[in-house]
Amino acid sequence: MQTDSASDKNFVNASASPEVKKSADERAHKLVMAGMLSAVAFILMFIDFPIPMLMPAFVKMDISDLPALLGAFALGPIYGVIISLLKNLLIIVIKGSTTACTGELCNFLLGAVFSVVAGVIYKLNKNRHGALIGAVAGAAAMAVLSLPINYFISYPAYVKFYGLPLDVIISMYQAILPSADTLLKCLVIFNMPFTLVKGLIDVVLCFMIYKPLSPILHGRKH
Repeated sequence: MQTDSASDKNFVNASASPEVKKSADERAHKLVMAGMLSAVAFILMFIDFPIPMLMPAFVKMDISDLPALLGAFALGPIYGVIISLLKNLLIIVIKGSTTACTGELCNFLLGAVFSVVAGVIYKLNKNRHGALIGAVAGAAAMAVLSLPINYFISYPAYVKFYGLPLDVIISMYQAILPSADTLLKCLVIFNMPFTLVKGLIDVVLCFMIYKPLSPILHGRKH
């Protein structure tokens, strides 16, 4: 009876091994893709530009959250978070932080909520419509979260680490809109819409390039 039981166990293990191997291969592929997308996101952080007449010069547009959004759709929401985290860790390690890592923390939090919301909604409804709803909802969530993050973390960091008085920062906004006379008004009138538009640009680009990149992201040859 023991011999038969051992034989049955070996049979079960032999039958399961292809599935186990497949699962391990999928995890390995996802980790490789997450690493590659993180590297791309790191590079994209250096490709930024100001929006004259619409935002103060120190607030710049970039599309470095795009790789995390791609990862959230192709690999899963948690990988979007990993990509956002690795991107900012690379910045800290390679470039260094001028704000005691508070700027990188804020960037990570915003990118993480963007990819998590988008990825979770898409996971529940895996079609183009679900992806669109998820991506737009993620951009909106990122815009809303930008208000407390900027108010309590980012702008106090500007004041402390750059020696930039708050009234000077507000005056930069007032040069565009004189009625923006408090930090809260500046963030609501300028930064929230700016963050939303930034996210929506990532959404548009994601929908443009996702299909051509899908075989690579999913590890399919054809």
